[in-house]
Order: sequence, then structure tokens, then C-alpha cells
Amino acid sequence: MIVYRSRAEIDRMREANGLVAAILAELEAAVAPGVTTGELDAMAERMVRDAGAVPAFKGYRGFPATLCTSINEQVVHGIPSARPLGDGDIVSIDIGVKLHGFYGDSAVTVAVGEVDEETRTLLQVTRDSLDKAIEQAQVGRRLSDIGHAVQAHVEAHGFSVVREFVGHGIGEQLHEDPQVPNYGQPGRGPKLAEGMVLAIEPMVAMGRPEVRVLADGWTAVTRDGSLAAHFEHTVAVTGDGPLVLTKRGARAAERRAS
Repeated sequence: MIVYRSRAEIDRMREANGLVAAILAELEAAVAPGVTTGELDAMAERMVRDAGAVPAFKGYRGFPATLCTSINEQVVHGIPSARPLGDGDIVSIDIGVKLHGFYGDSAVTVAVGEVDEETRTLLQVTRDSLDKAIEQAQVGRRLSDIGHAVQAHVEAHGFSVVREFVGHGIGEQLHEDPQVPNYGQPGRGPKLAEGMVLAIEPMVAMGRPEVRVLADGWTAVTRDGSLAAHFEHTVAVTGDGPLVLTKRGARAAERRAS
């Protein structure tokens, strides 16, 4: 069942999602060769709890950490560890929090040091595909218009859309209806309506789209070992157009000034 949020509820969701955005901005700035994903996770948990929020992922179906940190061929759900990041790596950082009864969720893929041109292109195309998906989050359009926008942009640049994992509704639960695939024909599925709040999250592989899950039961990697990127925003559908609740900027500046 799809839940439609009131303006007041969306305003309350701004807090959780604004916190997510601010923390992600600080984590992105902290990424560097030699930093471990475990250090990033500890940093994130400290900031979440200092803000009076709760990590959304930690303990969720047994997941052991605050962040999902997925390096290179890891697509999603990587577990933070003592592995140091190396120059030329890429790392996806995915964070969710619960604050005042509502969830926030966002992800970004960050280049570590210097990466090659093809890798930079992968990151840019995936980021742009998210922007194009968000443009479709308009009242009266169809759910599949979002995924079609991702697929069309990604495949036009010679990359692949990972299909095993999808975006989702979000609100008082971390994962709500509807599922939001990153592929498909346009004009299908439920009509988008005011009050829908969606976590839109393209996952894109440089090579083939097939994935497998490692023995830890969580980390999904590309089967062919190619690099993968993941970007995510939480977006409210409003009568004035899409409202990106996890837009980075203002709150990050406030945290640095405090």
C-alpha cells in the first residue's frame, strides 16, 4: 500500500533527510587514500547519535553497521571494515537515519584520490541518471517513467543498470511501497501523486549488470568484476514539482559553523 504524506509530514521528514545530507557531505569530504571504511562508519554513527537520531541500517535484518560502504566492484550493502581505501578506488557511501519518527536515506559514490577517465564518466553518468529520474517525479506521471529515465541515460553511455536492487517508498518505515526500479518502459505502473515520497537510487555497472552476493550475506558485487556506482536521493512528489529532501548544502554548512 502506498502512503501519501501530508505537507506537515513532509516537513517533518526534512529533519531526518537534512541530517542524512549533512552527514554524507562530511563523509564525502573525509574520503582519502588510507582512510578505512570502518573509520567512516564510526564517524557517521557518532554524528547520527549526537543529533538525537538512530542509525537506520544498524541491526536492520542483522546488518552490523551504520553505513553501507561498497568499494569498486561492490554494488551495494558493503560492510565497513579495516580495509584502507586506495588511490584510484571508488566507494559508495549509503546512510539512513530515523529521527522524530521518520526515516531519511541517501547515497553517494566518491572517487578516492585520482581515478581514470572512464571511472569519472561512470560516476558522472550515474549521478546524471539520478537527476533525470528526479525530473520525472511529477504529479500525473507514471512510476515507470522514473526507471525509464535512468535506463535510457545509462545505456546511451554504454553502461548497465543493475536490476536486482531497486529504490523504494520511505516514511515511517525505511522501506515502503512502491518499489522503484531503475529500468522499464515508460507510462506504466501507478500514477505519481502529491504526497508520495520515494528513495530513488540508480545502481550502475561499468560492465555487465549481473551481480552476486558474497559469503557475508550482504555485499553485492558485479559478477564480471567491473566497477559499480550508486547515487540516491529521497524525493517528495509535490504539486510544485519534485522536492529533494536529501539535497546537500545548507545543513552541512550549518554543522561546520557550529
